Amino acid sequence: MENGVCDNGVCSSESVNGGQDVWSSKESDSLSADHLVVMVNGIMGSSTDWRYAAEQFVKRLPDKIFVHCSERNVSKLTLDGVDVMGDRLAEEVLEVIQRKPNLQKISFVAHSVGGLVARHAIGKLYRPAETKKLEASSTNGQPQESSGTIGGLEPVNFVTVATPHLGSRGNKQVPFLFGLAAIEKLASLIIHWILRRTGEHLFMTDDDGGKPPLVQRMIEDQGEYYFMSALMSFKRRVVYSNVDYDHFVGWRTSSIRRISELPKWEDAVNEKYPHVVYEESCKGTNSETSEPTSTEVSYPERLEEELVTGLSRLSWEKVDVCFHKSRHRLAAHSIIQVKDHTAHIEGADVINHIIDHFQT
Repeated sequence: MENGVCDNGVCSSESVNGGQDVWSSKESDSLSADHLVVMVNGIMGSSTDWRYAAEQFVKRLPDKIFVHCSERNVSKLTLDGVDVMGDRLAEEVLEVIQRKPNLQKISFVAHSVGGLVARHAIGKLYRPAETKKLEASSTNGQPQESSGTIGGLEPVNFVTVATPHLGSRGNKQVPFLFGLAAIEKLASLIIHWILRRTGEHLFMTDDDGGKPPLVQRMIEDQGEYYFMSALMSFKRRVVYSNVDYDHFVGWRTSSIRRISELPKWEDAVNEKYPHVVYEESCKGTNSETSEPTSTEVSYPERLEEELVTGLSRLSWEKVDVCFHKSRHRLAAHSIIQVKDHTAHIEGADVINHIIDHFQT
């Protein structure tokens, strides 16, 4: 059994590659835990961002899961670009799997841009099933669930929390830019000075040898990167989104919706999850039936429509969260993951919701 600091039934240690491992202090539980849960931080973050959630996962599912909080992409390393970070995360995951030969299953829980990094990483880690040829669609025109593996393990849950799946370019996707077209345009021109290559990827201004923006390319398999096949292979794909007060990631981009698809929500009535205000399960749709794109709309709007259409080919569980009554509501982007177990503890019910619906 691994050495680590144990407290209140949970052990943790810093792994050889710098990440944080969290597991049950009970030896019989830790030996039977065969489900790897990889937690990925957002921009300028670290492995400690998921510390609270990791401990809650192990307390609730001690004999099922082994948590690894990634730290291959921390602090300024999160500015190196989604692709570079994705490759580093993929390498890190393989190292964890090699250290834990009893692992059979794998899930990801990622915050903010970490969700895009995780999508890139699983694209590299995915391997198609040898005995079954993957088909583009089933008899009803919807994509079939893939039976491939991620790093040789069975993929189960892919959960993102406040992740800008549609990017951050224009169309009010970054709330603190106030939805003003002039400011949004200026931000897309200077973002690389602030967030470097990651900023280019988020605002989709990257031009890698004349290729489309990376976020756009990630809605299709690309050579050795099986972006969509990897996503499809998970039993569950879940997005948690702030409906307001998230000044970095807008509701539409984190919930993969068009403006017309944003639901009307009311304050939660479930005492167990007081900040969860709306839930829905969306089936995968045939891309040929998507909303037509007018030639009169702007480039960011056309690009957003293409991303919504591409990602909506897969089924998604969507969970909308609101902290508008919280004293710290302006920190909703951090509260939703309980980045700090003291200042952001109001988001604990969201973590409980993730665990309660987690497939093991």
